[in-house]
Amino acid sequence: MAEEIENGGSGGVGGEIPPGQLEPAANERFKWYIIHAYSGFERKVRESIESRVQAFGLQTKIGRVMIPTEPVTEIVNGKKRTVERVFLPGYVLVEMDLDNDLWHVIKNTPRVTGFLGTGDKPVALSEEEVSSILFRSETAKDKPRIKIKFAKNESVRITEGPFANFNGVIDEVNEDRETVKVMVTIFGRSTPVELEFGKVEKVEQ
Repeated sequence: MAEEIENGGSGGVGGEIPPGQLEPAANERFKWYIIHAYSGFERKVRESIESRVQAFGLQTKIGRVMIPTEPVTEIVNGKKRTVERVFLPGYVLVEMDLDNDLWHVIKNTPRVTGFLGTGDKPVALSEEEVSSILFRSETAKDKPRIKIKFAKNESVRITEGPFANFNGVIDEVNEDRETVKVMVTIFGRSTPVELEFGKVEKVEQ
């Protein structure tokens, strides 16, 4: 189950990254690596790495620790709320000047299973790869995904637009476009109306 991140998951040892751009590394020797963690424990792993950095005096060896998240809009009891969800469960990005000692410190962090790479050799990510992962959340903020399941023949109430407060029955569901086709009775005739997920709510039977 994907873990919710209250603060957007963008915090790290090196601070926030501004939208759409990757700040230069604090140390030119820093490279980005992907850490494998237990799914659902990404935030705990980030906290553990940050506390171990302090305990082992590694502040000059490790920069930012990031959890890739994206906004997801849920509809609960007819009300929308947007939360940050981990979209790469089990992965944490760490910026560091990796050496053998640091490798062991990270590898022995609770709930860490290893590095992304071949065998015991971690593979560093390119700046383009890191940006495409970290800034997926920036592009997704314009249109958060709505996490709600509708099914054919379900009864719904329209909440917005010219047909607000009309009830109808779902005829088609388009998951990709996040729309439903609702058959609404208008002036005694059944008329199909296409609506976004966020503009209808389920009617309790």
